Amino acid sequence: MKFRIAAATLILSAGTAFAASHGMAPMVEGMDQDVSGGTVTASKVVAGENGWLVVHRTDAEMKPGPVVGYAPLKMGENMDVAAILTEEVKSGDMLMLMVHSEAGGMKTGVFEYTLGAKEDGPIKPDGNLVMTTITAE
Repeated sequence: MKFRIAAATLILSAGTAFAASHGMAPMVEGMDQDVSGGTVTASKVVAGENGWLVVHRTDAEMKPGPVVGYAPLKMGENMDVAAILTEEVKSGDMLMLMVHSEAGGMKTGVFEYTLGAKEDGPIKPDGNLVMTTITAE
């Protein structure tokens, strides 16, 4: 009887852990915003692992361009994530806020991605980028 109870507890615990870890799909939310202070903020980011919020330039074609900022993410829900911009962004510029992984780099906690690289690259659940686009005000 003890074995059955222990086995049932183990199965329920594993199921609960699985559901908790898979309950929130990776996502990023952000709004058009004033970037004159040198930062851009995502209001909410959900990451399946530690990684990065990366700010790419983009345009009407919606392709990610050069990186102009980034901020670290912890696994799970991250609120009000502010990335310091590494170059000037003008009012009217379009920015893509994207979730990148910490995987593939040489150093943990150091952002190593360059456009097209595999180090600290974008995550692609089901083959899709996790991102949103905003306009600088």
